[in-house]
Amino acid sequence: MNTLLSRANTIFAFTLSVLAALTFLCFLTTVNLDTRKSVSIKTSKHTVRETYTQYGEYADLGGFYFDLTANLEPLFNWNTKQLFIYLTAEYETEKNKLNQVVIWDKIIKRTSNNAKLNFDRIQPKYPFFDDGHGLRSNQNVTLTLSWNIIPNAGLLPRIAGDGNNMFAFPSEYSATHRM
Repeated sequence: MNTLLSRANTIFAFTLSVLAALTFLCFLTTVNLDTRKSVSIKTSKHTVRETYTQYGEYADLGGFYFDLTANLEPLFNWNTKQLFIYLTAEYETEKNKLNQVVIWDKIIKRTSNNAKLNFDRIQPKYPFFDDGHGLRSNQNVTLTLSWNIIPNAGLLPRIAGDGNNMFAFPSEYSATHRM
């Protein structure tokens, strides 16, 4: 017998099946789009200080300014909710083969219309600490802009931009006193 509850269950199951198929089609229409974009990063005024951390030890604290230029508007399509962009510093020390530190980030929503990045002389948003004394005289610090595309449906990719900046920290601490 087809009761009212049985018919409602059939309609509900059919509706969920159609919505799942449409969500999958939404994902398929944007999965092969080119998500790598050109990025320009420049740095200036590199400094290193020795500072006392909250963990009771001395560590290097790096400082610099950076300029960032990128046009991320083409990443927005009808399946994109927002972009999470972040600038990472990668470097090598005697203690660790690979160090990665997020030093700046930003969320760009679809409705904000500010996906053309043109920042001049920005300081890192987060402190750039090393877990020891690996920043002073370090010649291989590389800045890379990466982003996550937050979709309505589908994968959450991590994409690194085309273009990075390599710089060196000075061999002397910028202040004779400890902070």
